[in-house]
Amino acid sequence: NVKMEGEERRIAGGEAVQVRNSWTREEIAEIYNRPLLDLVFEAARVHRMFFDPREVQQCTLISIKTGGCTEDCGYCSQSVKHKTFVKPTPQMKVDEVLAAARRAKEAGSTRFCMGAAWRELGGKKNAFKHILSMVSGVKEMGMECCATLGMLTPEQARQLKDAGLTAYNHNLDTSPEYYPKVITTRSYEDRLQTIENVRDAGIAVCSGGILGLGEQPMDRVGLIHSLATLPEHPESVPINALVPVDGTPLADSGVADVPTVWDMARTIATARITMPRTVVRLSAGRLEMSHAEQAMLFMAGANSIFNGDKLLTTPNPELDTDSQLFETLGLRGKPAFSEPLKPPMEESGAVIVTKTSFSNAEA
Repeated sequence: NVKMEGEERRIAGGEAVQVRNSWTREEIAEIYNRPLLDLVFEAARVHRMFFDPREVQQCTLISIKTGGCTEDCGYCSQSVKHKTFVKPTPQMKVDEVLAAARRAKEAGSTRFCMGAAWRELGGKKNAFKHILSMVSGVKEMGMECCATLGMLTPEQARQLKDAGLTAYNHNLDTSPEYYPKVITTRSYEDRLQTIENVRDAGIAVCSGGILGLGEQPMDRVGLIHSLATLPEHPESVPINALVPVDGTPLADSGVADVPTVWDMARTIATARITMPRTVVRLSAGRLEMSHAEQAMLFMAGANSIFNGDKLLTTPNPELDTDSQLFETLGLRGKPAFSEPLKPPMEESGAVIVTKTSFSNAEA
Protein backbone atom coordinates (compact mmCIF):
# COMPACT_ATOMS: atom_id res chain seq x y z
CA ASN A 1 0.00 0.00 0.00
CA VAL A 2 1.11 3.56 -0.60
CA LYS A 3 2.42 5.10 2.62
CA MET A 4 1.27 8.66 3.22
CA GLU A 5 4.81 9.87 3.75
CA GLY A 6 4.58 13.37 2.32
CA GLU A 7 6.46 12.71 -0.91
CA GLU A 8 6.52 15.52 -3.43
CA ARG A 9 7.75 15.44 -7.02
CA ARG A 10 8.16 18.28 -9.45
CA ILE A 11 9.53 18.80 -12.90
CA ALA A 12 12.24 21.43 -12.64
CA GLY A 13 10.48 24.77 -12.77
CA GLY A 14 7.03 23.14 -12.72
CA GLU A 15 4.17 22.55 -10.32
CA ALA A 16 4.70 19.98 -7.55
CA VAL A 17 2.74 16.72 -7.41
CA GLN A 18 2.07 15.52 -3.87
CA VAL A 19 1.13 12.05 -2.63
CA ARG A 20 -1.67 12.86 -0.18
CA ASN A 21 -5.01 11.55 1.04
CA SER A 22 -6.68 14.84 1.94
CA TRP A 23 -8.53 15.28 -1.37
CA THR A 24 -11.96 16.89 -1.31
CA ARG A 25 -14.74 15.85 -3.67
CA GLU A 26 -14.66 19.32 -5.14
CA GLU A 27 -10.98 18.99 -6.01
CA ILE A 28 -11.52 15.59 -7.61
CA ALA A 29 -14.58 16.80 -9.53
CA GLU A 30 -12.54 19.71 -10.90
CA ILE A 31 -9.92 17.24 -12.15
CA TYR A 32 -12.49 14.81 -13.61
CA ASN A 33 -14.31 17.58 -15.50
CA ARG A 34 -11.28 19.16 -17.18
CA PRO A 35 -11.23 19.20 -20.99
CA LEU A 36 -10.40 15.61 -21.92
CA LEU A 37 -7.12 16.24 -23.74
CA ASP A 38 -5.90 18.50 -20.93
CA LEU A 39 -6.86 15.84 -18.38
CA VAL A 40 -5.08 13.02 -20.22
CA PHE A 41 -2.01 15.21 -20.77
CA GLU A 42 -1.80 16.02 -17.05
CA ALA A 43 -2.30 12.36 -16.10
CA ALA A 44 0.45 11.33 -18.52
CA ARG A 45 2.76 13.94 -16.97
CA VAL A 46 2.06 12.66 -13.45
CA HIS A 47 2.42 9.06 -14.61
CA ARG A 48 5.88 9.77 -16.02
CA MET A 49 6.94 11.42 -12.78
CA PHE A 50 6.26 8.24 -10.77
CA PHE A 51 6.51 5.33 -13.23
CA ASP A 52 8.20 4.20 -16.41
CA PRO A 53 5.22 4.45 -18.80
CA ARG A 54 6.42 1.48 -20.85
CA GLU A 55 6.17 -0.92 -17.90
CA VAL A 56 2.74 -2.60 -17.70
CA GLN A 57 2.11 -5.50 -15.34
CA GLN A 58 0.31 -8.54 -16.72
CA CYS A 59 -2.01 -10.36 -14.30
CA THR A 60 -4.20 -13.44 -14.60
CA LEU A 61 -7.51 -13.83 -12.74
CA ILE A 62 -9.31 -17.16 -12.45
CA SER A 63 -12.47 -18.26 -10.67
CA ILE A 64 -11.58 -21.00 -8.19
CA LYS A 65 -15.19 -21.35 -7.04
CA THR A 66 -17.87 -20.27 -9.51
CA GLY A 67 -21.53 -19.39 -8.96
CA GLY A 68 -23.88 -19.94 -6.06
CA CYS A 69 -23.13 -16.62 -4.36
CA THR A 70 -25.80 -15.37 -1.94
CA GLU A 71 -25.07 -11.70 -2.65
CA ASP A 72 -27.36 -9.68 -4.93
CA CYS A 73 -24.81 -7.52 -6.81
CA GLY A 74 -26.89 -6.26 -9.72
CA TYR A 75 -24.15 -6.73 -12.30
CA CYS A 76 -22.90 -10.19 -11.34
CA SER A 77 -23.53 -13.41 -13.24
CA GLN A 78 -22.63 -15.57 -10.21
CA SER A 79 -25.48 -14.63 -7.85
CA VAL A 80 -28.06 -17.31 -6.96
CA LYS A 81 -30.63 -14.53 -7.13
CA HIS A 82 -30.11 -14.07 -10.88
CA LYS A 83 -30.94 -16.41 -13.76
CA THR A 84 -27.78 -16.33 -15.86
CA PHE A 85 -25.70 -18.78 -17.88
CA VAL A 86 -23.47 -19.52 -14.88
CA LYS A 87 -23.95 -22.83 -13.12
CA PRO A 88 -22.50 -23.34 -9.62
CA THR A 89 -19.35 -25.44 -9.53
CA PRO A 90 -17.32 -26.77 -6.57
CA GLN A 91 -14.08 -25.16 -5.49
CA MET A 92 -11.16 -26.16 -7.69
CA LYS A 93 -8.56 -28.53 -6.32
CA VAL A 94 -5.19 -27.17 -5.24
CA ASP A 95 -3.27 -28.92 -8.02
CA GLU A 96 -5.70 -27.59 -10.66
CA VAL A 97 -5.17 -24.03 -9.47
CA LEU A 98 -1.40 -24.37 -9.35
CA ALA A 99 -1.40 -25.82 -12.87
CA ALA A 100 -3.34 -22.75 -14.02
CA ALA A 101 -0.81 -20.52 -12.26
CA ARG A 102 2.07 -22.22 -14.07
CA ARG A 103 0.34 -21.66 -17.42
CA ALA A 104 -0.22 -18.02 -16.53
CA LYS A 105 3.44 -17.55 -15.64
CA GLU A 106 4.52 -19.14 -18.92
CA ALA A 107 2.21 -16.71 -20.73
CA GLY A 108 3.91 -13.70 -19.12
CA SER A 109 1.79 -13.00 -16.04
CA THR A 110 3.62 -11.98 -12.89
CA ARG A 111 0.56 -11.73 -10.62
CA PHE A 112 -1.94 -14.58 -10.23
CA CYS A 113 -5.35 -13.72 -8.81
CA MET A 114 -7.95 -16.14 -7.45
CA GLY A 115 -11.64 -15.32 -7.02
CA ALA A 116 -14.32 -17.26 -5.14
CA ALA A 117 -18.03 -16.50 -5.47
CA TRP A 118 -19.31 -16.17 -1.94
CA ARG A 119 -20.22 -13.42 0.51
CA GLU A 120 -17.54 -14.28 3.05
CA LEU A 121 -15.25 -17.08 4.12
CA GLY A 122 -17.16 -17.48 7.37
CA GLY A 123 -16.81 -21.02 8.69
CA LYS A 124 -15.53 -22.56 5.45
CA LYS A 125 -12.51 -24.00 7.25
CA ASN A 126 -11.74 -26.79 4.79
CA ALA A 127 -12.11 -24.52 1.77
CA PHE A 128 -9.92 -21.90 3.44
CA LYS A 129 -7.25 -24.49 4.25
CA HIS A 130 -7.03 -25.38 0.56
CA ILE A 131 -6.89 -21.70 -0.42
CA LEU A 132 -3.96 -21.15 1.93
CA SER A 133 -2.18 -24.02 0.16
CA MET A 134 -2.94 -22.40 -3.20
CA VAL A 135 -1.48 -19.10 -2.01
CA SER A 136 1.69 -20.75 -0.74
CA GLY A 137 2.08 -22.70 -3.98
CA VAL A 138 1.72 -19.62 -6.17
CA LYS A 139 4.27 -17.72 -4.10
CA GLU A 140 6.73 -20.62 -4.40
CA MET A 141 6.52 -20.20 -8.19
CA GLY A 142 7.88 -16.67 -7.83
CA MET A 143 4.59 -15.01 -8.71
CA GLU A 144 2.71 -12.34 -6.82
CA CYS A 145 -0.55 -13.77 -5.47
CA CYS A 146 -3.86 -11.94 -5.07
CA ALA A 147 -7.22 -13.23 -3.85
CA THR A 148 -10.79 -11.97 -3.77
CA LEU A 149 -12.87 -14.08 -1.39
CA GLY A 150 -15.50 -11.70 -0.04
CA MET A 151 -15.42 -10.30 3.47
CA LEU A 152 -12.51 -11.24 5.74
CA THR A 153 -12.01 -11.21 9.48
CA PRO A 154 -8.72 -9.90 10.90
CA GLU A 155 -7.65 -13.48 11.73
CA GLN A 156 -8.36 -14.73 8.20
CA ALA A 157 -6.38 -11.82 6.79
CA ARG A 158 -3.47 -12.69 9.09
CA GLN A 159 -3.50 -16.32 7.93
CA LEU A 160 -3.50 -15.26 4.29
CA LYS A 161 -0.55 -12.97 5.00
CA ASP A 162 1.33 -15.82 6.68
CA ALA A 163 0.65 -18.05 3.66
CA GLY A 164 2.31 -15.48 1.41
CA LEU A 165 -0.58 -13.49 -0.07
CA THR A 166 0.67 -10.37 -1.84
CA ALA A 167 -2.59 -8.48 -2.27
CA TYR A 168 -6.31 -8.77 -1.54
CA ASN A 169 -8.94 -7.41 -3.89
CA HIS A 170 -12.10 -5.93 -2.44
CA ASN A 171 -13.70 -3.41 -4.77
CA LEU A 172 -15.87 -0.52 -3.60
CA ASP A 173 -17.63 -0.68 -7.00
CA THR A 174 -19.06 2.87 -7.03
CA SER A 175 -19.78 5.87 -4.81
CA PRO A 176 -21.26 5.41 -1.32
CA GLU A 177 -24.43 7.19 -2.50
CA TYR A 178 -25.09 5.03 -5.57
CA TYR A 179 -23.93 1.76 -4.03
CA PRO A 180 -27.31 0.79 -2.42
CA LYS A 181 -28.92 0.87 -5.87
CA VAL A 182 -26.55 -1.87 -7.01
CA ILE A 183 -26.07 -4.06 -3.91
CA THR A 184 -28.21 -4.53 -0.79
CA THR A 185 -26.69 -7.63 0.84
CA ARG A 186 -23.38 -6.04 1.84
CA SER A 187 -22.91 -2.45 2.98
CA TYR A 188 -20.25 0.02 1.90
CA GLU A 189 -19.04 0.01 5.49
CA ASP A 190 -18.62 -3.79 5.31
CA ARG A 191 -16.32 -3.33 2.34
CA LEU A 192 -14.31 -0.61 4.06
CA GLN A 193 -13.94 -2.83 7.14
CA THR A 194 -12.52 -5.70 5.07
CA ILE A 195 -10.08 -3.27 3.45
CA GLU A 196 -9.00 -2.14 6.92
CA ASN A 197 -8.55 -5.76 8.06
CA VAL A 198 -6.42 -6.50 5.00
CA ARG A 199 -4.27 -3.41 5.44
CA ASP A 200 -3.79 -4.06 9.16
CA ALA A 201 -2.54 -7.57 8.33
CA GLY A 202 0.18 -6.10 6.12
CA ILE A 203 -1.38 -7.23 2.84
CA ALA A 204 -1.46 -4.85 -0.12
CA VAL A 205 -4.94 -3.51 -0.85
CA CYS A 206 -6.38 -3.82 -4.36
CA SER A 207 -9.66 -1.90 -4.63
CA GLY A 208 -11.42 -0.16 -7.48
CA GLY A 209 -14.75 -0.02 -9.22
CA ILE A 210 -16.99 -0.60 -12.20
CA LEU A 211 -18.19 1.93 -14.75
CA GLY A 212 -21.55 1.41 -16.47
CA LEU A 213 -23.76 0.56 -13.49
CA GLY A 214 -26.11 3.43 -14.32
CA GLU A 215 -24.09 5.83 -12.19
CA GLN A 216 -23.54 9.51 -12.92
CA PRO A 217 -20.14 11.19 -13.37
CA MET A 218 -20.26 12.45 -9.78
CA ASP A 219 -20.53 8.84 -8.62
CA ARG A 220 -17.23 8.13 -10.36
CA VAL A 221 -15.82 11.14 -8.54
CA GLY A 222 -17.24 9.70 -5.31
CA LEU A 223 -15.61 6.33 -5.93
CA ILE A 224 -12.20 7.90 -6.51
CA HIS A 225 -12.67 10.13 -3.47
CA SER A 226 -13.37 7.07 -1.30
CA LEU A 227 -10.20 5.38 -2.55
CA ALA A 228 -7.92 8.42 -2.56
CA THR A 229 -8.82 9.37 1.02
CA LEU A 230 -8.17 5.96 2.59
CA PRO A 231 -5.47 6.06 5.32
CA GLU A 232 -3.11 4.63 2.69
CA HIS A 233 -3.73 4.71 -1.04
CA PRO A 234 -4.43 1.21 -2.42
CA GLU A 235 -1.44 -0.56 -3.92
CA SER A 236 -3.59 -1.01 -7.01
CA VAL A 237 -6.93 0.26 -8.34
CA PRO A 238 -8.71 -1.82 -10.99
CA ILE A 239 -11.06 0.13 -13.26
CA ASN A 240 -13.64 -2.10 -14.95
CA ALA A 241 -16.02 -1.38 -17.83
CA LEU A 242 -19.27 -3.24 -17.20
CA VAL A 243 -19.88 -6.23 -19.46
CA PRO A 244 -23.69 -6.67 -19.19
CA VAL A 245 -24.84 -10.25 -18.60
CA ASP A 246 -28.35 -11.38 -19.54
CA GLY A 247 -30.26 -12.40 -16.44
CA THR A 248 -28.72 -9.79 -14.16
CA PRO A 249 -30.93 -6.92 -12.97
CA LEU A 250 -28.73 -4.22 -14.49
CA ALA A 251 -28.74 -5.85 -17.92
CA ASP A 252 -32.42 -6.86 -17.94
CA SER A 253 -33.72 -3.53 -16.65
CA GLY A 254 -31.76 -1.47 -19.14
CA VAL A 255 -30.09 0.47 -16.31
CA ALA A 256 -26.66 -0.74 -17.39
CA ASP A 257 -24.96 1.76 -19.64
CA VAL A 258 -21.67 0.46 -21.04
CA PRO A 259 -19.14 3.27 -20.57
CA THR A 260 -17.43 4.90 -23.51
CA VAL A 261 -13.67 4.89 -23.81
CA TRP A 262 -13.87 8.60 -22.93
CA ASP A 263 -15.54 7.71 -19.61
CA MET A 264 -12.80 5.19 -18.95
CA ALA A 265 -10.10 7.72 -19.85
CA ARG A 266 -11.53 10.35 -17.50
CA THR A 267 -11.77 7.90 -14.61
CA ILE A 268 -8.32 6.39 -15.12
CA ALA A 269 -6.71 9.80 -15.53
CA THR A 270 -8.39 11.13 -12.39
CA ALA A 271 -7.25 8.07 -10.43
CA ARG A 272 -3.70 8.54 -11.72
CA ILE A 273 -3.56 12.21 -10.70
CA THR A 274 -5.06 11.70 -7.24
CA MET A 275 -3.17 8.47 -6.46
CA PRO A 276 0.10 8.98 -8.35
CA ARG A 277 2.02 6.01 -6.89
CA THR A 278 -0.83 3.50 -7.27
CA VAL A 279 -0.94 0.88 -10.03
CA VAL A 280 -4.08 1.52 -12.10
CA ARG A 281 -5.31 -1.74 -13.60
CA LEU A 282 -7.25 -1.69 -16.87
CA SER A 283 -9.57 -4.58 -16.14
CA ALA A 284 -12.87 -5.93 -17.54
CA GLY A 285 -14.21 -4.63 -20.83
CA ARG A 286 -11.01 -4.63 -22.91
CA LEU A 287 -12.44 -7.15 -25.39
CA GLU A 288 -14.64 -4.38 -26.81
CA MET A 289 -11.78 -1.86 -27.05
CA SER A 290 -9.50 -1.35 -30.03
CA HIS A 291 -5.74 -1.18 -29.59
CA ALA A 292 -5.94 2.56 -30.26
CA GLU A 293 -8.49 3.00 -27.48
CA GLN A 294 -6.41 0.97 -25.06
CA ALA A 295 -3.35 3.02 -26.02
CA MET A 296 -5.17 6.16 -24.90
CA LEU A 297 -5.98 4.51 -21.56
CA PHE A 298 -2.31 3.68 -21.05
CA MET A 299 -1.55 7.31 -21.89
CA ALA A 300 -4.13 8.32 -19.25
CA GLY A 301 -2.22 6.39 -16.60
CA ALA A 302 -3.20 2.71 -16.70
CA ASN A 303 -0.19 0.46 -16.11
CA SER A 304 -1.58 -3.05 -15.70
CA ILE A 305 -3.87 -5.43 -17.58
CA PHE A 306 -5.39 -8.84 -17.01
CA ASN A 307 -4.54 -11.39 -19.66
CA GLY A 308 -6.03 -14.79 -20.42
CA ASP A 309 -9.31 -15.58 -22.14
CA LYS A 310 -11.49 -14.87 -19.08
CA LEU A 311 -11.76 -12.62 -16.04
CA LEU A 312 -13.74 -14.92 -13.72
CA THR A 313 -16.70 -15.45 -16.10
CA THR A 314 -16.16 -12.43 -18.39
CA PRO A 315 -14.54 -12.83 -21.83
CA ASN A 316 -11.13 -11.20 -22.29
CA PRO A 317 -8.70 -10.70 -25.22
CA GLU A 318 -6.62 -13.68 -26.33
CA LEU A 319 -2.95 -13.83 -25.35
CA ASP A 320 -1.80 -13.38 -28.96
CA THR A 321 -3.87 -10.21 -29.20
CA ASP A 322 -2.25 -8.77 -26.09
CA SER A 323 1.21 -9.76 -27.30
CA GLN A 324 0.56 -7.79 -30.47
CA LEU A 325 -0.70 -4.86 -28.39
CA PHE A 326 2.48 -4.81 -26.30
CA GLU A 327 4.67 -5.05 -29.40
CA THR A 328 2.82 -2.28 -31.22
CA LEU A 329 3.00 0.11 -28.26
CA GLY A 330 6.51 -0.84 -27.16
CA LEU A 331 5.33 -2.02 -23.73
CA ARG A 332 7.13 -4.45 -21.46
CA GLY A 333 5.94 -6.50 -18.51
CA LYS A 334 6.69 -5.78 -14.87
CA PRO A 335 8.60 -8.55 -13.03
CA ALA A 336 7.01 -10.04 -9.92
CA PHE A 337 7.89 -8.53 -6.53
CA SER A 338 9.87 -5.72 -8.16
CA GLU A 339 9.65 -2.06 -7.38
CA PRO A 340 8.35 -0.07 -10.35
CA LEU A 341 11.13 0.95 -12.72
CA LYS A 342 12.54 4.36 -11.93
CA PRO A 343 10.95 6.86 -14.31
CA PRO A 344 13.31 7.94 -17.10
CA MET A 345 12.51 11.54 -16.12
CA GLU A 346 13.82 10.85 -12.62
CA GLU A 347 16.89 9.07 -13.98
CA SER A 348 17.74 12.09 -16.09
CA GLY A 349 17.24 14.54 -13.24
CA ALA A 350 14.23 16.19 -14.88
CA VAL A 351 12.08 15.23 -11.87
CA ILE A 352 13.06 16.43 -8.41
CA VAL A 353 11.96 14.20 -5.50
CA THR A 354 11.72 15.62 -1.99
CA LYS A 355 10.25 14.44 1.30
CA THR A 356 7.95 17.09 2.71
CA SER A 357 6.89 17.68 6.29
CA PHE A 358 3.24 18.47 5.65
CA SER A 359 0.61 16.35 7.40
CA ASN A 360 -2.07 14.83 5.23
CA ALA A 361 -4.79 16.43 7.30
CA GLU A 362 -3.43 19.85 6.36
CA ALA A 363 -2.25 19.22 2.80
